[in-house]
Amino acid sequence: MKDPVSSPLTEEVSLGDVELFVRYKGEGPSVVVLHGGPGADHTSLLPQFDALARGRQLVYYDQRGGGQSHVTGRTPLEWHNHVADFNGLLDHLQIGKADLLGYSWGALLALLYAISHPDRVASLALVSPAPATAAERRVFERRFVDRMDSTWAHTQRTHLEESDLRHVDPGAFRQQAFELSVAPYFKEPEHAVGTKQFLISARARETVWRSLGEYDFTEDLARLDTQALVLHGRHDPIPVAAAERIAKLLDARFEVFENSGHLPFVEEYDRFVKTVDDFLPRLRR
Repeated sequence: MKDPVSSPLTEEVSLGDVELFVRYKGEGPSVVVLHGGPGADHTSLLPQFDALARGRQLVYYDQRGGGQSHVTGRTPLEWHNHVADFNGLLDHLQIGKADLLGYSWGALLALLYAISHPDRVASLALVSPAPATAAERRVFERRFVDRMDSTWAHTQRTHLEESDLRHVDPGAFRQQAFELSVAPYFKEPEHAVGTKQFLISARARETVWRSLGEYDFTEDLARLDTQALVLHGRHDPIPVAAAERIAKLLDARFEVFENSGHLPFVEEYDRFVKTVDDFLPRLRR
């Protein structure tokens, strides 16, 4: 018999106007994982998140419009469609109250689901959560642009464009271009080297944020009553204060990763695994 941790299973779950690609890893209590984006896919969390599959089953899925959850040009992609998808997925999984592990936009989606269906959420583990207000999101956008405009970033992009790598090794060129595009998310830009490439659907991303408009969910979060953990990198372009606000509203444990940006599961992997593993339900042997 194969080790369930090393042998993930997959399926496609039909939910009316969309089929969601779902990946299962491990055995034990189910924890549903919500990836970032919007418009990215679950592979953006791999392989690091898989370390949490011992003693529990991680249920990953590609949100509509991202990864292998393909849609047509007419398929709606607003935030409430994502909330409905998640509810349908829990029904399919026969999970009454879910333990959720959300990253970035996925953490905000977990919160949106908890606000809409508070009786179906057992716990929330929120990693580098997207801000709970549109105003705080604009602060993130400005900080990210500033990092993209830094002297270091301009120099690296110029070196890459002026090199022959595009013609000599197109794959390596694409990899380095991707690394430069995500480097502002890291505390140390060089930590982006080796980051696995993934695609983001521009339509999915833009539609979700447009549908949220001038959002502010602070009052809704203050009414939630669920066990929660919030962790955030000190050097994340999303301000630490925005994540701390979410933690306070939820009366959650708040952990700051001093040597991380937006990806503490990369820059402080060991601490990330221990912190989240200690919080999530698991089989006790």
